[in-house]
Amino acid sequence: MLVFDHVSKCFGDLRAVDDLSFELEAGEVFGLLGPNGAGKTTAINMAVGLLEPDEGVVRFADEAFDRDPRDAENRRSLGLAPQSIALYEQISGADNLRFFGRLHGLRGSDLEERVAACLDFADLTDVGKKVVSKYSGGMQRRLNLAVAIIHDPELVLLDEPTVGVDPQSRNAIFERVEQLRDGGKQVVYTTHYMEEAQRLCDRVAILDRGRLMALDTVPALIEAHGGPGNLVVRTGDGESRHETTDPLGTLAELQARQAVDHFQYLPPDLETVFLNLTGRALRD
Repeated sequence: MLVFDHVSKCFGDLRAVDDLSFELEAGEVFGLLGPNGAGKTTAINMAVGLLEPDEGVVRFADEAFDRDPRDAENRRSLGLAPQSIALYEQISGADNLRFFGRLHGLRGSDLEERVAACLDFADLTDVGKKVVSKYSGGMQRRLNLAVAIIHDPELVLLDEPTVGVDPQSRNAIFERVEQLRDGGKQVVYTTHYMEEAQRLCDRVAILDRGRLMALDTVPALIEAHGGPGNLVVRTGDGESRHETTDPLGTLAELQARQAVDHFQYLPPDLETVFLNLTGRALRD
């Protein structure tokens, strides 16, 4: 449904997105993983038509996006949960859903059915009549997600949907994303949390300074870019760490020289891939 074809976007001298190309596959959660400032939000804003590319084209349903209102029909097939929570705090959760539902053309019983379904989806039915200013951060994040799907879109774009939430709310959001995928939705999920991408995403695009560094499934990324794992060994002399692609062989060599009291093998993971591709220097 969504295609980026050699897309670039600049803000003055800053090239926020640089020659980015990817295509969503049917029924997948597609991850955009990168450090802060990698271009993830800029890409999302171009995907929904809030920004125009300087170069290249973004296509949805095989039609190029532009700012022409004639694209409204296509955009009704998109749902966006922005990183900055986009809710009206002075009204209830249910009324937020009604408001955004009406913007998408829902009326009457169809609207009320979707409001009830989305409150249930977000586990907010019991507080649906409560004003949003009284919601916790996690509740607001879940409502933010519910608003994105009030019109039952085919493609849902989630920009850093777990920022600032507690572990229970984060896990609840994970379950809702998995529920969307299981229900046949396509999902674009931006994050800088490795464990989120590793758990949720069928494929992951790693971005850095606006450029695509790698794109594949998590196992394939680890295979291609993970490098050696680490064998952590404790002996009478203390603990040591050994990079190795052959942990059993390395352990045998160490045991031949000294008694090993304890060992643990830490295989490469998505965080290893991320650091190998984007570097280990601090980013301010």
